[in-house]
Amino acid sequence: MPASLPLPDDPPRIVVIVAPDPAQELDVTGPSAVFGHANRLEGRTAPAYDIRVASARDDAVVRTESGIRLLADAPYHRIGEMLPGPIDTLLIAGGAGHRAAAEDARLVDWIRAQAPRVRRLGAVCTGAFVLARTGLLDARRATTHWRHAARLAAQHPQVEVDPDPIWIRAGELYTSAGVTAGMDLALSLVQEDLGHAASLAVARELVLFLQRPGNQAQFSTLLQAQSAQNPELRELQGWMAQHLARDLSVPVLAERVAMSPRNFARVFARQVGETPARYVERLRVEAARRLLEKDGRRLEGIARATGFTNADVMRQAFQRHMQTTPERYRAAFRA
Repeated sequence: MPASLPLPDDPPRIVVIVAPDPAQELDVTGPSAVFGHANRLEGRTAPAYDIRVASARDDAVVRTESGIRLLADAPYHRIGEMLPGPIDTLLIAGGAGHRAAAEDARLVDWIRAQAPRVRRLGAVCTGAFVLARTGLLDARRATTHWRHAARLAAQHPQVEVDPDPIWIRAGELYTSAGVTAGMDLALSLVQEDLGHAASLAVARELVLFLQRPGNQAQFSTLLQAQSAQNPELRELQGWMAQHLARDLSVPVLAERVAMSPRNFARVFARQVGETPARYVERLRVEAARRLLEKDGRRLEGIARATGFTNADVMRQAFQRHMQTTPERYRAAFRA
């Protein structure tokens, strides 16, 4: 695949998003919005991207899972006739139609034929099933929506499926988790092309809470916490996340919900799926990860801010949960 990156004044990079029938609409519109906002960044004299949607249907209609219909630029096998130049980035969207798309030999052959011609090839959500069918993901790491990861691994055992990250780059191939993770993937592509400041500006314009690196888990600790049935426990978990530097021992937490320490520990483990101590440690690791990505403070400062006794204790927690050290994590993901 071509290795050279177009300069800002070069012609727009052509991005083609292929939508199955039916498609998950955010798999199509989310990345499109990211690339479109990059075109409108202050100071740009020309658009950075030429964004096109190709349908799996011959009539150029994209049906979506919500019932909304989108009008594509052309069916995938005719999209080249409408383009002013070669495709730079080809993305395969996901959706309920991914099963039929993966069985469409003509579509799979077309994607396989595009691979040597494009600079980047990727899949959003269950679009990974279509990409895997081409054989291009063999012996590569890939991800998809957590709900479908086991099926992808079973159907394509030659693909190294990792169900945890929100997106993965394997050379020139990219895969992402579901729906909004496609926007995270698109932001990473904008960063490759235009730099971190541009991708951050796009994230701000789209009011995205956090520009997430690819290794970020599909499920955050806070999201998993919402599975607790007891409303008092859910409220407590929210309070814990906001007060990580405080004493979050079992006696203190049990007192906040008017329970005995023994009963609290038992109820918490049953409803949340892990002990209070492990849950607190994961909350603190997650908070420390966010600070390491964005904050320039020394490790001792970050450790204290997130409730760890010191940097050594934080290192041990990172080894348990991340299989790496805070120093290595910061070196890899600090913006």
